[in-house]
Amino acid sequence: MWKPRAVAVFLLLHSALALVSAKGSNRTTWNTLSGSPPLVIAHGGFSGIFPDSSGVAYDLAIQTGLENLIVWCDVQLTKDREGICVPNIKLENATNIDKIFKNRKNTYPVNGVQTSAYFSVDFTFKELYNVNLVQGYYVRSDKFDDSGYKIYTVNKLVELLGRPGLWLNIQHDTFYSQHNFSMKNFVLSVSRTVNVGYISSPEAGFLRSISARINPRITKPVFRFLENDDVDPSTNQTYGSLLNNLTSIKTFASGILVPKGYIWPVDPTSLYLLPHTSLVSDAHKVGLEVFAADFRNDVLISYNYSHDPVAECLNFIDNGNFSVDGVLSDFPLTPSEAIDCFAHMGLHAPKKVNTLVISKYGASGDYPPCTDLAYEKAISDGVDVLDCPVQMSRDGIPFCLSSIDLIDSTNVVQTSFSKLAKIIPEIKSGNGIYTFDLAWNDIQSLTPSMLNPYSKYRLYRNTKYNKKVQFLTLSDFLNLTKGQTSLLGVVINVENAAYLAMKEKLSVTDAVIDTLSKAGYDKPGAPKVMIQSTNSSVLLKFKKKTMYELVYKIDEIVRDAVDSAISDIKRFAHSVVIKKASVYPVSNLFAMGSTKIVPKFKSSNLSVYVETFSNEFESQAWDFMSDATVEINTFVQDAEIDGIITDFPKTANRYRRNRCLNLGNDTPPYMSPVAVGTLLEQIKNYELPPALAPVTPLSEAEVTEPPLPPLSKIAPSSPIAGTGPGAQPPRNAQAKVTVCFFFSSLTMLVASLLL
Repeated sequence: MWKPRAVAVFLLLHSALALVSAKGSNRTTWNTLSGSPPLVIAHGGFSGIFPDSSGVAYDLAIQTGLENLIVWCDVQLTKDREGICVPNIKLENATNIDKIFKNRKNTYPVNGVQTSAYFSVDFTFKELYNVNLVQGYYVRSDKFDDSGYKIYTVNKLVELLGRPGLWLNIQHDTFYSQHNFSMKNFVLSVSRTVNVGYISSPEAGFLRSISARINPRITKPVFRFLENDDVDPSTNQTYGSLLNNLTSIKTFASGILVPKGYIWPVDPTSLYLLPHTSLVSDAHKVGLEVFAADFRNDVLISYNYSHDPVAECLNFIDNGNFSVDGVLSDFPLTPSEAIDCFAHMGLHAPKKVNTLVISKYGASGDYPPCTDLAYEKAISDGVDVLDCPVQMSRDGIPFCLSSIDLIDSTNVVQTSFSKLAKIIPEIKSGNGIYTFDLAWNDIQSLTPSMLNPYSKYRLYRNTKYNKKVQFLTLSDFLNLTKGQTSLLGVVINVENAAYLAMKEKLSVTDAVIDTLSKAGYDKPGAPKVMIQSTNSSVLLKFKKKTMYELVYKIDEIVRDAVDSAISDIKRFAHSVVIKKASVYPVSNLFAMGSTKIVPKFKSSNLSVYVETFSNEFESQAWDFMSDATVEINTFVQDAEIDGIITDFPKTANRYRRNRCLNLGNDTPPYMSPVAVGTLLEQIKNYELPPALAPVTPLSEAEVTEPPLPPLSKIAPSSPIAGTGPGAQPPRNAQAKVTVCFFFSSLTMLVASLLL
């Protein structure tokens, strides 16, 4: 049975906070029909996480949404005429009924199509008591399917709500009429005892039959449009044709519910938005409210939204031209925060938190990494610190590129330079085509390409601008950033310094120091400079020669560090970069609790920056509800990190300016940090994700390394060296160089560069 409602508050929030309505902190006039904020309709509750129409899904939606949240119930009728909330007329698509009743399928016509399924009309409600709701979308976790979530009747759902806010959707009135069941009688009966706020149906005949029998001041009938070419069985007209007569719809409905593509069409080839239609304005002119459907955080959306569901929602409610009157969402927290916290907020609204926003290869979620457009967009999106991972060309030119291997972010394998592919175990396993084997002019001739870190989930970033961008030398990068008053500074990432010095006779450290000096970044009043590396030897060299902030990147997951290791880090760094999973360890996309690594570093006066925050829903643990803003908020408010490293700076910058921050006890639940790890409490023990393997704390031996080999000057690279086998490294948090010094003849030999 479902646990008491209070459990859900502690399930995902640190404390039960006072709910804030959409009118609480956002009193701006809206372009809705009423002038009030849009409604949020929770589709089957919080069905993006828990099984649709389950008690826990409804409860979570209520506890984390707007105060005036509306909950949606797809009504089916049982053999004994009980109205139940199940999202699909085919019960096996949302329940485990096929495991309970193995031979009770029937075949009936549904909207003219012979359909074999488990139908509610063949079962009494008592029979369905042993049937449990399950997740109907395969992209979502099935770990809650065995948690025993029961089917709710409409009346039981009303008891759960404890307040008005109910939307009944009658999807198949014609089907039930064919079986001598009356949805009309059921709905009218419920309406006499329960305040039903909205009744929707895709069958105009059903709405006409009840519109004169319900109190329009209490219950609003809404005509639901399906796809353009689908046919309303009660009129035998397509929904596309019905859309042309909004005045007629107004005679039996107070509003319309449409797929979001009716309002903002998306080009199916480019995945870019087409111009919006006039539907909302046309409907408002005849007095119809417009509700938009199909808002899901875990599906591919238009590239215009940069994979950000908050941005998508804002485009429907705060675009300067119109606003829909409500949105139907599987993730109701997201439109709740969009409406109350982000709508009518400019990009340059005052910051509410001082967490740094640091780019990851510029705005590389939108443009190829480390290109002019990626950097320009990061600046316009409000980034604080712009990053340049410095690579070296064969002719000694330092430039910005996400990887020393050109294969990762260019079309080099499609060019004549593909013959330069080789294996360098000290740098990476497998073939690479390396920057130090091409002259700068050759590198400029390559076409940059998008990074697609979640391509295995078929989540791709926009490739439209691949041929319209260019790489920058470090000098060009510094010239670009120096004149930007919105920037606090730059972070220069330096890796593979020992290999370049010993094998290629290239000193990346000297090149960076020299270029920064020539650009005036070592002068008083210059922008802030941060030097980042996984190698303590690199940072120690910069410490001796410069006054820049030094950032130590720990590139493996660490959940703790011994005191001596932290003391050693303080010897050469002012701050650290760690991975998200070092703060909130994850197993099978479930957060397994939190570590003490952030407060431990901060107690030693080391700032903590965390990477990488992305918008794609597959980059976030389930605990963060497929919403990048929820994830960022938890890391900032709960873990109290000092900086966010992100390939979508706009999302992070917008977050820290939203009006729902710094409200103390009045903080709304949709802007409260998630209590990570507590989703596990809703999973049966035998379904829990695998326990995390133990990880030893970061030790001093893993931090300490010998100094960089000296190099008197930057010189063109030597012929390509051989590729002998490299030694396997110990467990470590960064790449290492093992160096043996023989002071006779002043000769230095490098034993190996460990991965």
